Amino acid sequence: MSTMNISLPDSLKSFVDEQVSERGYGTSSEYVRELIRKDQDRLQLRALLLEGASSAPSDTAADGAYFDRLRERARQAAKPR
Repeated sequence: MSTMNISLPDSLKSFVDEQVSERGYGTSSEYVRELIRKDQDRLQLRALLLEGASSAPSDTAADGAYFDRLRERARQAAKPR
């Protein structure tokens, strides 16, 4: 694992310290890593949404059954393996 040092104004350092203690993180590094992971997820979702928006329309009807199948696929994908 690599190390990265950052400088924060006192107000941000206080905020990070509060988040660590209030939200159960062991260290400020854990908190920052979690923020970075969430940002990566956000960027990946944005890329997928843009890809979908620029793709050709589908012939699949987006009815209730379609969304039920989609939810089930998401549940299956989220299960630990």
